Amino acid sequence: MMRKNKGERPKELRFDEEMDIFNVLSMIGGLALFLYGMHLLGEGLEKMSGGRMERILEKLTSNPVKGVLLGAAVTAVIQSSSATTVMVVGFVNSGIMKLSQAVSIIMGANIGTTMTAWILSLTSIEGDSIFMQLLKPTNFTTILALIGVIFIMFLKSEKKKNLGMILVGFAILMVGMDTMSGAVEGLRDVPEFTNILLMFSNPILGMLAGAILTAIIQSSSASVGILQALCTTGQVPFATALPIIMGQNIGTCVTALISAIGAKTNAKRAALVHLYFNLVGTVVFMLGFYGINMFVDFAFLDAAANPAGIATVHTCFNVFATLVLLPFSKLLEKLATLTVKEVKDPKKEKLEQELLLLDARFLDTPALAVEHCKTVANHMAEISREAMECSLELLKHYDEEVVKKVFELESEADQFEDHLGQYLVQLSSKDLSVKDSATLSMLLHSIGDMERISDHAVNIAEAAEEMYQKNMTFSIDGEKEIGTFADAVREIIRISFESFIKEDMEEAVLVEPLEEVADDLKAELKKRHVNRLREGKCTIELGFVLSDLTNNFERVADHCSNIAACLIQTAEHDFEMHNYIHNLAKGENTPFHRRYMEYRKRYTL
Repeated sequence: MMRKNKGERPKELRFDEEMDIFNVLSMIGGLALFLYGMHLLGEGLEKMSGGRMERILEKLTSNPVKGVLLGAAVTAVIQSSSATTVMVVGFVNSGIMKLSQAVSIIMGANIGTTMTAWILSLTSIEGDSIFMQLLKPTNFTTILALIGVIFIMFLKSEKKKNLGMILVGFAILMVGMDTMSGAVEGLRDVPEFTNILLMFSNPILGMLAGAILTAIIQSSSASVGILQALCTTGQVPFATALPIIMGQNIGTCVTALISAIGAKTNAKRAALVHLYFNLVGTVVFMLGFYGINMFVDFAFLDAAANPAGIATVHTCFNVFATLVLLPFSKLLEKLATLTVKEVKDPKKEKLEQELLLLDARFLDTPALAVEHCKTVANHMAEISREAMECSLELLKHYDEEVVKKVFELESEADQFEDHLGQYLVQLSSKDLSVKDSATLSMLLHSIGDMERISDHAVNIAEAAEEMYQKNMTFSIDGEKEIGTFADAVREIIRISFESFIKEDMEEAVLVEPLEEVADDLKAELKKRHVNRLREGKCTIELGFVLSDLTNNFERVADHCSNIAACLIQTAEHDFEMHNYIHNLAKGENTPFHRRYMEYRKRYTL
């Protein structure tokens, strides 16, 4: 019997070892589901908000209390303090938000992120009543997942698909949490596990462990969830959990610090404010807590932590830190300012300030990034319009300084197209809503036309410069005709660019009839020039200049037509560029024909 018992023992050990391996694999699988569910939930919430949360942050007032509340609300909605903080760093970098405004939002973000811990604490609900059983995620996540899948697969509404993504994400999150909890359940009787946890009862080691884990996975919500799962073993005392939670708040700063690399001075300061807030808050909390514990001896530290207890500690710390440090927000700002000195660059241009809206940090919030692209494109339109207006003015009054200005504006338009085009291409790979996707397509088409209009402005300025240097002048009739054509060009630019900036369809439909009038004007001017040439009233050399001008005028009108047509097609969700133009009713007594005749009458040579 003794031999038999000794012979059987190794088999039992091997069986236990196999179970341990499966538990580890289950733990890893649960963690993967947990992280993916959190990502899916956050993405669905972000799409559901449609960028509204970010727009609210953009238009924030300077009231610190409102900033804290808003930061908490936005973070609770998008389920990520790191995302909120990175977004704030982007706002500060682009000049949308002041550093003083960012401080209170960052504090609020730390409070908002505790919402995730409370949601995850639902897994620890116990009770026999029907109401308590219904609150347990294991009893309703399967239903949520089914509804979510139906919404995603069978409904066409984008909002319903986003809602389905939220439901599926939440279900996966809870399944992952439940899987992790089940995988670590067997560790409650493993003495080695208990000994490791006791090691982290040392406040410094516990904080380091929490900070390192959070820095690696770059999510305090996720690391808190992992801690909550470990607490289900009943072997994690509050003495161990508390310093780990403190460290998790420090570790989450890594994401914002990484995003600030290469950013402007104030953006780096905003990331440092996040770090200083958590560091100072942790030090003050730990010194105060353990100082009082020396005299009071908090009995709960030896008690086993549970998910709800973890959520409570997490919330209490962040609320405490905010209440204590909010009155000293100016000092945090000053500390960040002293850490990162202002490096003044006399060569900074206004152009760089405008392009700061195209910040890579905003690519993770596509709805906001598309809005910023539209703002930058609107400014590019103003640049192109100003370049054309200056060049047309040169035909009446030549000025060397105005010529230089046209060239500078054209160079700015080129840089806008390069930066905006690259940013739009990056943004196109993101998961965009139907509306945002249509806007992005419209912008990609339109900025090319705007840049070409600025090129034509340079061509016109060069023609005016040639006439000035060679002392050439048109005849009185010729000058009047060129002036009429230039007025038509001014109007078509005004209409097309204003319709683009304001997204005004009523204005946009006025462009194509005027473009046809521009074609007529070009043909008529060419015919009249030939007649004057035959009569000896004009030179061949001046004819070349006239031809250059009319060609540029007509091409500018073509680009304006493209911009208006693209705008209309975007509104109608029709992306075939020439369909709109070819399908216009051009017969008599149509709105198109009436507008065309009005323009013909207005711009008669």
